Amino acid sequence: MRSPTVATKLQRLATQASDYPEEVFTNLAHLIDADFLREAYHRTRKDSAPGIDRVTAQDYAEHVDENLRDLYDRLRGGRYHAPPVERVGLDKEEGKQRPIGKPTVEDKLVQRAVAMLLGAI
Repeated sequence: MRSPTVATKLQRLATQASDYPEEVFTNLAHLIDADFLREAYHRTRKDSAPGIDRVTAQDYAEHVDENLRDLYDRLRGGRYHAPPVERVGLDKEEGKQRPIGKPTVEDKLVQRAVAMLLGAI
């Protein structure tokens, strides 16, 4: 499910980056709106492990509209702070472990939204 609004923003950003390669993008936060967060939500995997807050993608989906609105309000108001990433070890061969990080669902959404912007550039 692709949002036409988000697709238009990303295309405009890609065109601007291509047409003016010497220009520097200093702030892209104003492009992340509620539609953008919803698109990021749709593009984010729902089967990964929960982060430090123990909220699963299924839990988040139960009140997705409210959750996305709250996340957007916190981003706009400068009150969003990325929570700590839970570090765990995955067992490997020979008894070793590979450390990985498990971000929260909301942090994954914000990361996806930023990756979408940077990908267009």
